[in-house]
Amino acid sequence: MTASKIFRPGLLEGAHAFITGGGTGIGFGCARELGLLGARVTLAARRETVLGRAAERLGAEGIDAAWYALDIRDNEAVEAVTERTLAERGLPDHLVNNAGGQFAAGADDISANGFRAVIDLNVQGTWQMSSAFARAHRKAGVGGRILNMVFSHTDAMERFAHAAAARAAVVNLTRTLALEWSGHGILVNAIGPGPVRTEGMEQYDEGDSGEARIPLLPVPRWGTPEDIGWLAAYLLSPAGDWITGSYIAVDGGARLADVRRG
Repeated sequence: MTASKIFRPGLLEGAHAFITGGGTGIGFGCARELGLLGARVTLAARRETVLGRAAERLGAEGIDAAWYALDIRDNEAVEAVTERTLAERGLPDHLVNNAGGQFAAGADDISANGFRAVIDLNVQGTWQMSSAFARAHRKAGVGGRILNMVFSHTDAMERFAHAAAARAAVVNLTRTLALEWSGHGILVNAIGPGPVRTEGMEQYDEGDSGEARIPLLPVPRWGTPEDIGWLAAYLLSPAGDWITGSYIAVDGGARLADVRRG
């Protein structure tokens, strides 16, 4: 098996991580890093072909990887995949809520359906996955960990009113669930990636992608899925035992660049 560049071999040996949106981009980067550290990984997303290729790539590196097609907006599907995972793969120790998405548009150009679609995917989907995970853990009488992927920028975002609202909601949800579920040993944290070069960036033009801002960052480069995977591994390792309700940005200082520009 390929070794992690950062962490000791076997750090997550015996753990099981369930990762939504795990077939590409940041989700795949997290799956790969957790897998290299010994965790079994279960991927979920809507596109079966993408999931199959991702699992094959992980398997070629000696990682125990499986996948299920899932639309996290469909609560019945979430419940069904949760039950199937428990039966076929066992109870996941960790849930990485990475599935999400949005599109660039001015506020006047976002329809009611468009706004609702972004909220359903990013907020409702995250809630449904988290709720199913927590119920399974309470039933089993064991703790677990949840990581929610949001944005490093949690304030106003021109041309992303729907996404800004959704991601800020997930940050607040993270803190509330961390508080309420602490008695069950469930730790809940959020990671805020900045500008990360992934397949998802291809949908945006240069202005909306943030390409022009990269040279202005304190660390002037695009982030990588690996950058995010390293923090995920840290939070899901014993190093994260005393961390819950936290939001941690990984963005090359992008928020500082906003202050500088302002």
